[in-house]
Amino acid sequence: MDWLKKIKDYKTFLQIERGLSKNSIENYVRDIHKLYNYNIEFKITRTPITIEKNDIQQFIYEIAKVVNPKTQARIISGLRSFFDYLIFEGYREDNPLDLIESPKLSRTLPDVLTDDEVTKLISHIDLSHPQGERNRAIIETIYGCGLRVSEVINLKLSDLFFEEGYIQVLGKGNKYRFVPIHSITIKFINFYIEHTRNHITPTKDDEDTLFLNRRGKKLTRQMIFIVLKDLAAKSNLNKNIGPHTLRHSFATYLLKEGVDLRAIQQLLGHESITTTEIYVHLDRSHLQKVVEKYHPRNR
Repeated sequence: MDWLKKIKDYKTFLQIERGLSKNSIENYVRDIHKLYNYNIEFKITRTPITIEKNDIQQFIYEIAKVVNPKTQARIISGLRSFFDYLIFEGYREDNPLDLIESPKLSRTLPDVLTDDEVTKLISHIDLSHPQGERNRAIIETIYGCGLRVSEVINLKLSDLFFEEGYIQVLGKGNKYRFVPIHSITIKFINFYIEHTRNHITPTKDDEDTLFLNRRGKKLTRQMIFIVLKDLAAKSNLNKNIGPHTLRHSFATYLLKEGVDLRAIQQLLGHESITTTEIYVHLDRSHLQKVVEKYHPRNR
């Protein structure tokens, strides 16, 4: 059975049945191609149906020489999902990764910015530059709404419900959610629309896209990373800063202010509460305040 044919079918399954985003699908498929290329390099004639545990173990042993444990764990997880799909479709009866353990990973906590540091970051935006107002609106939106970078670049004008105080966000798994938006963020978005976007001619298929580059096209994820890296350097912030840093900072600030973890989960669009719980590990000081306020002996 042809590897490439099965990989193509798997991509269709991830898109239609699981509703994953294009980026997520590419990440899954990239790791399966690593196994496929390994088989070609070492002249292994196993197919997706006949490959066995020992073959997978040897592949993992080789790839562990060049990747870190986190990447290794991701590859194992991706391959396990692929072979689960083959079982689901009736091509296999077993998963060759069932008895293969992922490396133990220590939980790494993301960098977080204080509100003053975010303000400092924004203060270094050159508002005289044609794209300065856009960049300020983007950062205010990510930080003020806790969005993923993919969510902010895919925002549309038709997703803005400012009178109701919400924006509609397309999150992971192509699932929509409504996120409250603060009046300050609304002000910066409206200012960008009126003074910058209205002077740009959108390209076909991007007429409804909110944030555009100077050629009228939707922004890329890489562009926002570059903008933030440049601002971090100008601000002398010795932290690893990217779009997700702003999202983490949003959630951490809410938690410190006593916002319920379930509410933060809904705002961030986390499918599982365990994903949101990482913010509890960032700063435990709020837990002491909770105990002091709500302890049964506190009368």
